[in-house]
Amino acid sequence: MISVSCCRVAALASLLAAAAATAFLTFSLPSSPSVFTMKYAKELSVASSPPPPHPASPPPPSLSLPTPAKLAPPPPSSARPRKREPSYWRMAPDDALRYAKKEIMAAEPVVDDPDLHAPLFKNVSQFKRSYELMERILKVYIYQDGRRPIFHTPPLSGIYASEGWFMKLLKESRRFVVADAARAHLFYLPYSSQHLRLSLYVPESHNLRPLSVYLRNFVKGLAAKYPFWNRTRGADHFLVACHDWGPYTTTAHRDLRKNSIKALCNADSSEGIFVPGKDVSLPETTIRTPKRPLRYVGGLPVSRRRILAFFAGNVHGRVRPILLRHWGDGHDDDMRVYALLPGRVSRRMNYIQHMKNSRFCLCPMGYEVNSPRIVEALYYECVPVIIADNFVLPFSDVLDWTAFSVVVAEKDIPDLKKILQGISLRRYVAMHDCVKRLQRHFLWHERPIRYDLFHMILHSIWLSRVNHVELHE
Repeated sequence: MISVSCCRVAALASLLAAAAATAFLTFSLPSSPSVFTMKYAKELSVASSPPPPHPASPPPPSLSLPTPAKLAPPPPSSARPRKREPSYWRMAPDDALRYAKKEIMAAEPVVDDPDLHAPLFKNVSQFKRSYELMERILKVYIYQDGRRPIFHTPPLSGIYASEGWFMKLLKESRRFVVADAARAHLFYLPYSSQHLRLSLYVPESHNLRPLSVYLRNFVKGLAAKYPFWNRTRGADHFLVACHDWGPYTTTAHRDLRKNSIKALCNADSSEGIFVPGKDVSLPETTIRTPKRPLRYVGGLPVSRRRILAFFAGNVHGRVRPILLRHWGDGHDDDMRVYALLPGRVSRRMNYIQHMKNSRFCLCPMGYEVNSPRIVEALYYECVPVIIADNFVLPFSDVLDWTAFSVVVAEKDIPDLKKILQGISLRRYVAMHDCVKRLQRHFLWHERPIRYDLFHMILHSIWLSRVNHVELHE
């Protein structure tokens, strides 16, 4: 009996020892696959596989467990690693601008972007990179000084509405506006050239001096009160003015005229006020209903545009009388050129319907080079024909206007029909398509969206500042 019991105890001890050894081996194995575990797993798979097939049958494909390399293959050598962006908020404003300038100059090619149509741009890759950096970096300080309505009172309707809509949307921006001026890359002078005219101009006086003196005194007050203007002599300050007299309101202050960034609808390169490459040409937009700024946007397809070219408007300035003399009074049914649209004509087809039914919309300058008809043409999907020598076209720093417009020299007005008929149907269809794709970049929205008109204006101002910052060697 004792010997039997001893045998049982010995057997139980052997079982416990085997279990302990198994547990030790299990917990001591590494978590990642090793040679041992792979071999062990292979042996298990072979052991559990069915018997080998008949020799006449083709052998089945070999089975093996995937290695870590197969589970997560490394990226191909051609793929570039994602670049780590710096902490822009830690950078001094000028350092951030220098960084942006280098990044834009070295922008990688854009392969495909559904939001950007490459033919519209001079360099779509640099535009996209510059826009991305603007969204991440740019901070604007808005001066709270200035009395209303000249300051802080945006006009939202009429042909000078661009300056008002920009002011309104920038003031409402949480992304770009900063309360701490020390963090700002740009400083905004929130005045309205339209309200300055309405407040100070004496009708029929032909004297713009009071307007420029008022703005000069305002800038002098800022320079005496704050340190920001004097650091760069106004090079990081900007204004947005759409009235024809906008450029002339800056002439009484030398640094305001020479150094600051002026976003102007009246972008005339011949007068020595607008500086191409530094200043920004601003689109002049007619807003008829501020609560519905996009009410009339849209047009007809090419197949339904029966009129070759159309214009109707006041006859003033040096260009429009010549245009009317050659193509007005209904002498040519293809060239619908009028002064004010006659009642007999408008009863059948109003002004907007004419633009929607025309292939080309003539945009001759008036007293000044700018015209709201350019943006109206884009709204109604009509290829604009611009007749204004010395006019710096809106956003010409980034947009390729040859893709979606025709620029005719003033001296070539007698050959206007020949020039337009010389554009092939294939070429016109491509231009019309570009106009439709461009339209999104010239639209105002109650709440701004990417690449719309608000952001395009702000981007051009940002790009001007970036381009003129000096790089340290």
